[in-house]
Amino acid sequence: MNKLKKMHSPKRFPLILMGALVLLVVCMLASLAFGSRTVGWDELLDGLFRPAVQSYEADIIRQRVVRTIFSLMCGAALGVSGALMQSVTRNPIADPSILGVNTGAALFVVVGIAFFNISSSSDYIWFALVGALLTAVFVFGIGSLGRGGATPLKLVLAGAATSAALSSLVMAIMIPRSNVMDQFRFWQVGSVGAGNMDSIMTFLPFFIVGIVIAILAAPSLNILGLGEELAKGLGVRIGTFKLIASFAGVILCGAATALAGPIGFIGLLAPHLIRLTIGPDERLVIPMSALAGAILLTFADVTGRLLGSPGELEVGIVTAFIGAPILIALTMKVKVRDL
Repeated sequence: MNKLKKMHSPKRFPLILMGALVLLVVCMLASLAFGSRTVGWDELLDGLFRPAVQSYEADIIRQRVVRTIFSLMCGAALGVSGALMQSVTRNPIADPSILGVNTGAALFVVVGIAFFNISSSSDYIWFALVGALLTAVFVFGIGSLGRGGATPLKLVLAGAATSAALSSLVMAIMIPRSNVMDQFRFWQVGSVGAGNMDSIMTFLPFFIVGIVIAILAAPSLNILGLGEELAKGLGVRIGTFKLIASFAGVILCGAATALAGPIGFIGLLAPHLIRLTIGPDERLVIPMSALAGAILLTFADVTGRLLGSPGELEVGIVTAFIGAPILIALTMKVKVRDL
């Protein structure tokens, strides 16, 4: 119990929260202002607060508002999904993209396009969720085999092998079907540019359910972090709890992946940044990971627009460039005895 008492929020948390909120507002304003056409402050105000104003710039702003909301939701979902996966598996480098969950979702989306003629976001989301859930179960099952259970290295290897196999299946389905490839290739890169109100409304129920479960699970995640034996002694049903928390992580990741494509590394970076700044208390890590994920994805989206101007660089490419070297550094820090 003494260990539980030590999981208090740091005194600097209010300052960190305020700084994160300022960053969020800055990223939102940048997302509204920058793109193929940069708009000024007056035009920004017209688009946001003066609906009677009809102009090309005002229409651009209103379209970017939807894109920004969609980006914030996807980033928050991926951040919380990563935090849940890292906590449940006690694996510091767990992430939906690294564990193959994104690839599983992608395979089922391709199957849906090729054999069931799906084309809408509401159809994508169900196929992606099934693929994400089945892949997560498979990877965790394979990674748990052998002595030591699901260690970080075994999970990463199982995820990498599964991703490679599923990626091959994706290509095998797409190559003979040019229409499937045309529809799939833009989704595969990972982008929030195609987000619209239909996407947001389709995503919203999954987002709410996943976030609520994650927040309710936070106290038990703290107990689980102290060791499974202690958690059992305090009345936590380990198997049931892990299943529920993992389900929340997978539906958040699967829904975001279905609508925005497989965007990697947000689920890895957001929880790590939060734990470095505020500590391991999951009651704070979960909501702050949502905030950090929203900031990171929106920042990556704005960066892609600036780097690719007058077009844009897809956000999945930007996050891959940022996340890959960080993953290598984190993997090198994992002690050999923990692998």
